[in-house]
Amino acid sequence: MTKLFTATSAMTLCIASAAMAEAPSKADVLDTYANIAEAKYDDSLIAAKILQTAVNALIADPSDATLNQARAAWIAARVPYQQTEVYRFGNAIVDDWEGKVNAWPLDEGLIDYVDAAYGGPTDENEFAALNVIANPSFELSGETIDASEITPELLGETLHEADGIEANVATGYHAIEFLLWGQDLNGHGAGAGNRPYTDYVQGDACTGGNCDRRSQYLSAATDLLVSDLEWMAAQWQQGGEARAALLTNEDAGVAAILTGMGSLSYGEQAGERMRLGLMLNDPEEEHDCFADNTHNSHYYDGLGIQNVYLGSYTRIDGTPVSGASLSDLVIATDPSLDTEMQAKLATTMQALGRIKSTAEAGFAYDQMLEAGNAGGEALIMGGVNGLVDQTKTIERIVSTLELDQIEFEGSDSLDNPNAVFQ
Repeated sequence: MTKLFTATSAMTLCIASAAMAEAPSKADVLDTYANIAEAKYDDSLIAAKILQTAVNALIADPSDATLNQARAAWIAARVPYQQTEVYRFGNAIVDDWEGKVNAWPLDEGLIDYVDAAYGGPTDENEFAALNVIANPSFELSGETIDASEITPELLGETLHEADGIEANVATGYHAIEFLLWGQDLNGHGAGAGNRPYTDYVQGDACTGGNCDRRSQYLSAATDLLVSDLEWMAAQWQQGGEARAALLTNEDAGVAAILTGMGSLSYGEQAGERMRLGLMLNDPEEEHDCFADNTHNSHYYDGLGIQNVYLGSYTRIDGTPVSGASLSDLVIATDPSLDTEMQAKLATTMQALGRIKSTAEAGFAYDQMLEAGNAGGEALIMGGVNGLVDQTKTIERIVSTLELDQIEFEGSDSLDNPNAVFQ
């Protein structure tokens, strides 16, 4: 579902043009946007390589310490990656690729053992409980698949979205998350997944069975994440395909920035990732449900929107990347509108920051989702309302800059709530 915003044919300036700042060129604004994308994806790659090293250490010497180090590296890897999500929706090359690395929710029974209450194959997904780690061969579309060795190619080319089903997520951050934490069986209670390190111990001390194949899967999935991020980081470098596509048409490029901001703010984050889970009171609707890291995912998604608008990003090593921004472009046309946009972005970040700090203090996001928990609902709706409200200003910016029609992602949870329960 999309939400359609159309530029008006006339524009009323709030102040005299003589008092306005000089507008940056759209080419300079797009260059900053591309430079920040390059930095964010490069940071995501650096963090994924640190995760890869930690995963290799876990596999070589399983222990509570090495498992916890791998988990910490996974959480750290999410920080720069979530800030890239604002590049979705407006950049086709990102949308075509993103499902490899961040698809969710997933039927985790496809990958490994699950609790008996999880169930088995369903009419919607006959592979929901395949458990490829326990099965060195399986049938797919009438063909016998040799899975005796779990490789990046098996995961990415055969198992991921097997049978055309999106819930068959075999690759990316969330597959790795499941392999590090296991299922979160606490419902709305405290605690994340609690997979033991002995799931990676070879020999008689192995728990969960097939520890050798589980290690193969974790290694292959992590290697594939690194290679996928290497590819995307290259697309934003000078001469890269994503950068070249963005710069082909300046107006379309600016529209791409706003499309990403509006779609992530409205339909994706406010709707599908936050409001929907609250309506359903379902902890399985958490974005990072195994690790109980959803508060961070929401926060850094919001931060990504803000830093793209302001044209300023701080890399994980502390290096700033900044330049001519969409904010500068708006200031030159309607300074009061920029003030409004910056204020709304700040309000949203305060609301998402409250969710983050409250979760870090011990009140986890899945607990906030529990029916009847007024405090949790207020926290989540604070974020939802901020995101929806800032989208209204993004709509005004589209009109003020006199851009062509832009379609923002919608969500039944916001646009047609009754449909959620049908």
